[in-house]
Amino acid sequence: MTDRPPVRIGISSCLLGEAVRYDGGHKRDRFLLDTLGPFVEWVAVCPEAELGLGTPREPIRLVHDAAAPQGVRLVTVKTGVDLTRRMRRFARRRVRALARENLSAYILKKDSPSCGLERVAVWRHADARERTGRGLFAEELRRQFPNLPIEEEGRLHDARLRENFIVRVFVYQRLRVLLSGRWKVRDLVAFHTAHKLDLMAHSVQAYRELGRLVAEAAQIPRAELARRYEDELMAALSRPATRARHANVLHHAAGHFKQTLDAATRQDLATVIDDFRRGLVPLIVPLTLVDHHARRLQVQYLTGQRYLDPDPRELLLRNHV
Repeated sequence: MTDRPPVRIGISSCLLGEAVRYDGGHKRDRFLLDTLGPFVEWVAVCPEAELGLGTPREPIRLVHDAAAPQGVRLVTVKTGVDLTRRMRRFARRRVRALARENLSAYILKKDSPSCGLERVAVWRHADARERTGRGLFAEELRRQFPNLPIEEEGRLHDARLRENFIVRVFVYQRLRVLLSGRWKVRDLVAFHTAHKLDLMAHSVQAYRELGRLVAEAAQIPRAELARRYEDELMAALSRPATRARHANVLHHAAGHFKQTLDAATRQDLATVIDDFRRGLVPLIVPLTLVDHHARRLQVQYLTGQRYLDPDPRELLLRNHV
């Protein structure tokens, strides 16, 4: 058992199967409900329905307008009613209220003029559009919560992006739990130490810079230290780890066995890691082998690394990258 609070994730209501879309339908996502759902608590929001537009309703879209804030307006497709001001005002208020929900992430509906995070259609005239927009609610969500892991459901069908998102969700949740309590510098040092290999897999430069920040922690005001550490950590983790960087991390971990494993076993481990680098086996294969040796040989530094024991195991995230 653990006393860690539940992982709470904001989500576009239609992805949970709620019939709130403009056509009275939904976009129920099986991965989110059936696979990720058992490990999280959902906080559902439909900006358009909560704005009072009704279901079903006239569809809306983003329209280019150089004179408008951010260069777009939100209008109804058939009648041309401008909803921009109403939606922006609602979004500011609703996102501010979400601060009380202790969210660890947010999953948005792709392509939505309210919720789409990237490449939302912006219409220049009746038959011409560019995929350069961001939904107005998503825009406000990103503005108020710059470090919150936010993703669209469509991108989560990509195994590498899905693994990156889930890693960020659980790291962010653990960090927020730490920083919301009566923490000391040594607590932050312990947190950082446990996530060193995760950081290396995403950005060696960030790994070094955060290491310097933590080393100077005693000389930095606590509020500034917490802000800088969270900013830099989440920025680093937002860069998806590559196969090459994963392999480098695994070879780095294997270096801890130099004095304790015989030459043949070290060579076998190196071969498995290189097989992963070449795409012949998934990450879970060398990861499991490194973890096995670390626990058998009681290499304390490695057994304390979250990288070797990601949350939650049941999602099998590293079986597919």
